[in-house]
Amino acid sequence: MSIRARRNTGLTNVDMQTLSCYLGLVGIGWMMIVATTSKGASFTDFSPTAIKQGAFIGLSFFLIIVISFIEWKFWRTVSYVVYALSILSLITVLFFGKKISGATSWFSIGGFSLQPSEFAKFGTCLAMASYLSSYNTNLKEFKSQIVAFTLFIIPIGLILLQPDAGSAIVFTSFMILFYREGLSANLYIVGFTIAALFIISLMYEPYYVILGFITIGSAIFIYNIKNERKKWVIGFVVLIAATIAGLYFFHSYYREIFALNFLLLPVLSFLLWRNGKKKIVSLLLPLLIFGGLFAYGANFAFNNVLKPHQQSRINVWLNPDKADKDAVYNLRQSQLAIGSGGLDGKGFLQGVRTKYNYVPENSTDFIFCTIGEEQGFVGVFGIIILYLLFLYRITVLAERQRSDFSRCYAYGVAGILFLHFFINIGMTMGLVMIIGIPLPFISYGGSSLLAFSLMIGVLLKLDSNRFSI
Repeated sequence: MSIRARRNTGLTNVDMQTLSCYLGLVGIGWMMIVATTSKGASFTDFSPTAIKQGAFIGLSFFLIIVISFIEWKFWRTVSYVVYALSILSLITVLFFGKKISGATSWFSIGGFSLQPSEFAKFGTCLAMASYLSSYNTNLKEFKSQIVAFTLFIIPIGLILLQPDAGSAIVFTSFMILFYREGLSANLYIVGFTIAALFIISLMYEPYYVILGFITIGSAIFIYNIKNERKKWVIGFVVLIAATIAGLYFFHSYYREIFALNFLLLPVLSFLLWRNGKKKIVSLLLPLLIFGGLFAYGANFAFNNVLKPHQQSRINVWLNPDKADKDAVYNLRQSQLAIGSGGLDGKGFLQGVRTKYNYVPENSTDFIFCTIGEEQGFVGVFGIIILYLLFLYRITVLAERQRSDFSRCYAYGVAGILFLHFFINIGMTMGLVMIIGIPLPFISYGGSSLLAFSLMIGVLLKLDSNRFSI
């Protein structure tokens, strides 16, 4: 047996670039927690929060060292057991958990709190990798798709019962893994289209959305009419111009304008059908009807199904003028804190808006504001580059694996990390809805740090033994 094919124990053959990214993010995170929670101007003026996070960092490092001495095959062997235990913990927390910030998501043990949903990500990642790497699994088959989707829908459902929508959304990151393993791209196109339609339906009144569909449908129909196309084009342009003018100057007549456009569609459908373009009509017309019904359904669900605080979060993102003033205030403070840092920031421990709690949850969900205020654009850019480099290294590790299990596990970790990174940074700047999830390795929180360290530790262990396959 060659030297490269021998089993590696301990920290031998570890990918140092990936490990360095991990250590860099953890170190930066601890410094930002010190900056956020310390009221003094001295670096040594540690708060209890910073000391507690330091203890979790030490525990995380110890955990990675322990993992490095565990046989790498062990993780596939126990994958379903770990998944079952994580599901059991999600069920148990509903009955015996501690309620914090309106969600029963925590076990309180002594002076510490443990969030099982963070570790459920690791358990689901192991189970998903084990299932997808099985010889009889093929994501092009409906049976395999059902099982794979069920594996992450179960924890989503249990977490929503807590309720914790932010943690639940993270589990959709496994769609990235599914795409890599062969799930049809058509499903993603349909999914993104429905998501975009849902967002548009919440931003505008349903009749505006339907009017847009009618306009697009009419344009497609007119393009396909061969006889006297120019006349129809001219008439269509005049109608659209009249519609825009009517909506802008005469808001009270929108129903009449809507009806006028609506009557145009069946006329064009008849002409197109008569010209032999039956396939276009039979395909496009049902889609337009579905789009209209979906727009009304989304609007109805928003106003009658969602709770007030959920409506407020969506309005802060899509319709700030309709949102609760306190919720908008929090976002504005977040944006002001990031913007106030300028190019190179105010300096370490010199932040004002984050240190003195102008920004909510400034050591957890909104810790990115501290980076923006104290380190400025340079610091923000550096953190984003470091995360992207980390994600790149994980995908490199994934693609060089000889084991299907290791590859699937690595992509599962990359997806979870990416969604956390994207949503957390996006919500602090108002680019995505505020749903409250931590910034990996940087936000304060022992459960999050331990769970992510566990995922990275196992990944490094699997990669270090990739030649053993």
